[in-house]
Amino acid sequence: MSTRRDAVHDTLRQSDGFRSAQDVYAEMRAHGAKIGLTTVYRALQALADGGLVDVLRTDDGESVYRACASGDHHHHLVCRRCGRTVEVAGPTVERWAETVGSEHGFTEITHTVEVFGTCSVCSATVRAG
Repeated sequence: MSTRRDAVHDTLRQSDGFRSAQDVYAEMRAHGAKIGLTTVYRALQALADGGLVDVLRTDDGESVYRACASGDHHHHLVCRRCGRTVEVAGPTVERWAETVGSEHGFTEITHTVEVFGTCSVCSATVRAG
C-alpha cells in the first residue's frame, strides 16, 4: 500500500463514523499532510476496492467512507444524528439474499445493508433536552 493511501486509511481508522472525502482531506491538511483532494479520492477508492473501507451513499448522494473493523462481510447500524456506526453480522439477511437470488436464477449474489436510526447517546440527549 502506498504511503498516502496508508495515511488516508489511518485517518479513517481514527473515526467512529463515516466520513466524506472532503472531511478526510480537511483533517489531513489540518494535521500538516501535503496531500491533494484528488489523491484522497483515489486512495479512498483503492481502499474500498480492496475491502479495507466501507462506502455508503448519503441521502443527498454523497459517498462517505469508514475503515472496516472486521474483514468479514457485515452490515451497519448508523446514527442519523452523530454518524456513529456499528458493524453487525446479519446471518438472516445473508440467507434471505441467497434464497431470493436463487429463486430468480441469480448467482454470485452480493448486497449492502445499512440500518439508520438514533443511537442511545443521541436518544438520551434528545430526551434530556
